[in-house]
Formats: sequence, structure tokens, C-alpha cells
Amino acid sequence: MINLVLILPIIFCIFMFFIKNKTLNNILITLYSIAHVLLGVLYFLNPNIIGNNEYFSLNSSNIIFYLILSIVFLAVSLYNNSYSKNLEFDNKKMMHYSTMLLVFVLSMTGGVLSNNLGLAWIFIEATTLASAYLIYFNKTKHSIEAAWKYVFICSIGIALAFVGIILLTIATGNLNSLNYSDLINNGAKFNHFWLNASFVFILFGLGTKMGLAPVHFWLPDAHAQAPSPISALLSATLLNCAFLVIYNVYKVMISANCIAYAKILLLIMGFLSLFVTSVFLYHTSNYKRMLAYSSIENVGILAICLSLGGVAYVGMFLHLIGHSFIKAAYFLTSGNILELYETKKIKSIRLLSSVDKKTAWLWIFSFLGICAFPPSVVFISEFLAIKAFIMQQHYFLCGLFLFLLTIILYAMAKVVFKMVFDNTSSSRVDRARENVQKLGFSMYFPQVLLLLMAFILGIYIPKFLDIAIITAVIG
Repeated sequence: MINLVLILPIIFCIFMFFIKNKTLNNILITLYSIAHVLLGVLYFLNPNIIGNNEYFSLNSSNIIFYLILSIVFLAVSLYNNSYSKNLEFDNKKMMHYSTMLLVFVLSMTGGVLSNNLGLAWIFIEATTLASAYLIYFNKTKHSIEAAWKYVFICSIGIALAFVGIILLTIATGNLNSLNYSDLINNGAKFNHFWLNASFVFILFGLGTKMGLAPVHFWLPDAHAQAPSPISALLSATLLNCAFLVIYNVYKVMISANCIAYAKILLLIMGFLSLFVTSVFLYHTSNYKRMLAYSSIENVGILAICLSLGGVAYVGMFLHLIGHSFIKAAYFLTSGNILELYETKKIKSIRLLSSVDKKTAWLWIFSFLGICAFPPSVVFISEFLAIKAFIMQQHYFLCGLFLFLLTIILYAMAKVVFKMVFDNTSSSRVDRARENVQKLGFSMYFPQVLLLLMAFILGIYIPKFLDIAIITAVIG
């Protein structure tokens, strides 16, 4: 089954290359997303039929990351069915878009399923190459600039991560293996100096892909310029893939008893990410950039939870799920707004509640979810992070954490409610009313589904997911 999920997109890309048809593209993307979800379902029904091997496996460490990728990809594929119909491009260009979308998802899938640090590095590099074209897809001045910045910065980050892997091989001595289980089981034998040095390079290198400050500079531009379905994948799944590799290396640090050093680095980058978001949110005039900075905030929270450990570990996995589902819904809804108003400027979006009530409510609920209003699952994750701060007597850091989150909440609320309810006249409102007909059912339903899951998980966590989280935490 694992081999099938990795091979299927390649077969579909070949079909798309020879049969350049927009409808066929959408069908194949949807079929692959369904197959992707089925693999995760089969894992919970019977893990033995998955077909794990030396290089790829689905296990307690990566199953949550895989499920997030599968569900978000399914939602994006459904949204893409209507979204792509509004793109006025020929079949050849749409074939390029669809094939690179499949290659992008394939790269992330390989990164999540990889048992080997070196192999995961290769797939993370592949995500850069695949998504660069998707960011550049609209071929505007700003999209070209964003794509070049993305490739340049992320390539440097990947190179730094590669140096970190080389240093890790020095630290391992005669082990001659980059398999995660081998590294974790033999961590006590590693050279601490070289291991600490390798963690710095890997954290900063893959932190670039994850969007952690101060190596986040590509993220606001890329998320703002990419097509909305791609922005959803970049924020809700790509960042998670990089975080999974960091998380696995962090477990090696735990086994080697170098945890204090790693915790400090994660804590610094986590709080720096919150600070950067709180500052730049007040100066952004583009609502997609606003969502991008929100992603920087949330990956910062993930880094903080990983650093704190204890109950914050549970919070980390809940936050991973909540942020991915809600931010994907948020970016997809931003695609609706762009279709309606044909602009990304915040000042031009007025009376959204009057123009399209469904999009307006999706916009509001996405805001409430990502800003941790109950019953959003993000509320529980941030509550557990605060509890961990108090239990470990980090009172100042707890206060700083709450202060920065409050600033971010206010900055986003001001923008969201002005876009939805402000009745100031705008030249684009009449045009937006005419464009409502462009929005099909599948440009609303995926967001509803994602938000429902995020809010339901804030009230009730299914037993299979509860077991998966506890197993991942213990492991």
C-alpha cells in the first residue's frame, strides 16, 4: 500500500502529460487524494497490511502527520474542482499545474513516510523544486519575485541541513546509519559536541522550510502569491513535513541526553516567531500575507511546545492538527474572497457579509478557530502550553506568551471584522456581487468540513486519535 501511494501520482502525471484535459486532471487529483486517505484508514484497521519496508513506513511517530496531510489534501482536491474551472488557462498550462501539484504532494508524502534522515532530506528538497513552480504559476511580477526568494532561501536552508546531517554522521562514530530508529537507540554513544553542532544546522536549515523566525523570510511572499489551494498546502502540510524531521532529530537529542541545549534553541526560535508575527501583522495590507504571518506564529507555538515537553507534548500534537485544518480552511476561504473582489488588498474588501454570507461566516469561524476561541482544539493546545509553563515555573515566559498572543489576536480581529462588516463604500463591492456565481459548492464544503473537525476535536477526541497521540508522545 505504501508503494502504491508513492507510485500512483507518477502514473497519473504520465496520463496528464499525454491527455491534456482539465476535467481529467481534477478527476485524477481527487482519486489520488482518496487513495491517500484510505492508506491512513487501513493503518487503524490493520497496521500489518500497510507494507512497511526499510525506507518507508507508517507508524506511531508519523501517523498523525500523515493523516493531516491526507485530510488537507482531500479538502484541497475537492476545492480545486471548482477553483480550476475559474482559471482561464489552456489545457497545457493546467496540465503543468496539476502534475506539479501531484509531485508536490508526493514529495511531502515521501518526507512523512521516510524512515531515514537522508531520504527525508531528499524529499524535503523535492518539495522546494515542485512548489516553486506552483508559487510562480500566475507569472506576475510579484509571484516571480516570491518564487525566486523561496528557492534561494530554502536552498540555503536545505544546504545547512545537509551540513547538519554530515556533522551528525561524525557524531555517530561507526554507526553508519541514518535510520531514525538506529539513531535513537544508539544516541547514548554519540559525541555530544558534534551532535549539538549538527542540531544547530538541522534546526536552522529545516526551520527555514518550517517558517520559524529568524529564517522565515520566504514564507509571507510565497503564501501570498501562490494560488489559494497551494497556499493551503504550503501552510497546512509543508511546514509539518519539515517539523517532523526536526521532531525526529530532537528525539535523538533526548536519547543522547543533550536535551537542555536543544530546548533553549527551540524556545528562542519559538518566541522570536511570535514576536515577528505580532510586529508585522500591524503593517500588512494583504490578507493572504496576514494568514502567512499567522502560520509563523503557529509554528512558533509548535517549537515552544516541543521545548517544554510534558503535557505540552500533547498540546503540540493537538495544535498541529488544529492549525493545519483551520489554516487550510482559512486559505481556501481567502481564495473565495479573491475570486469575489479580484484583489488581495485588505482596504478594498468591505461588506463581505452582504456580498456572500457563506464566505463571510467561513472567514469569521476560521479566525475564531485559529485564535483559540472555544471550542476550537487550538484552545486546548494553547491551554496545555500555558499549563506547562506554570508547572515548570516559567512565569515570565508564560506572561510573555499570553501578551504576544493577545497582540496577534487583536491585529487579526481588526482586519477580519473590518472586511466582513465595515460598510464603508468600496468600488469593488458591486463587482464582487456579480462574481458570487463563480463560487461552486466545492468552494465552501471543504472549509466547512475542516472547521467542523477542528471544533469537534475541541469537545471530543475520538479514541483512535487519543491512542495515536498518547503513543506518539510516549514514543
